[in-house]
Amino acid sequence: MTRVVFFVTGTDTGVGKTVLGALLARSLGDRGVLSAALKPVCSGGRADARALQVASNGALTLDEINPWRFRAPVAPSLAACQDNRKVRLSEVLAHLRAMRKRFDVLVVEGAGGLLSPLGDQFDSRNLITALGAVPIVVCPNRLGAINQVRLTLEALSRRAKAKARIVLMSPERPDSATGTNGDLLAGFFDARRLFTLPWLGRRFDIHTVLKQPSLRRTLRELTWV
Repeated sequence: MTRVVFFVTGTDTGVGKTVLGALLARSLGDRGVLSAALKPVCSGGRADARALQVASNGALTLDEINPWRFRAPVAPSLAACQDNRKVRLSEVLAHLRAMRKRFDVLVVEGAGGLLSPLGDQFDSRNLITALGAVPIVVCPNRLGAINQVRLTLEALSRRAKAKARIVLMSPERPDSATGTNGDLLAGFFDARRLFTLPWLGRRFDIHTVLKQPSLRRTLRELTWV
């Protein structure tokens, strides 16, 4: 596989980025791909970074996965200010580029939505652009998804948008739009880069769910380059 960075971003916070990131990391590892998952900046706890570490079978230490962490559960740039610290784009990029040299595939998870400020005058969009990463936009498959996804795609550069993937995360309880969002989005976006993940449960065993052939196939197609 060509050396590549997949950047998992979302239409908002709490949309399933870590779930997808962990599934991708474990799926890549199970296929024998030299890969690792990172969440370079986080605030309000390190549960997401720990989940990625477990899914990656300990390929990296927790501090390698998540070098910048802050206490307050607010946007990382604000949380950093409250801790009297600063996160610089150049430093985050240097870390990610060093990791890219060690692995064939990196799965990088952002914090919050695409434009949520991560540090000193930068966000996930800046990281995607600088890394030439493949954006994976995660959105709950519910009413409102069409607008949220289209707005996020419009915020990407033309080059990033051309290779972006969309992942609709199925909710526990489908609503009136869950069954139609995929078809409607396909009218605005290449259907070959549009994916839907089933509801896996509030707490699920990653080994068990990855026994599902359809889920394994979806994750494999997601990481096609």
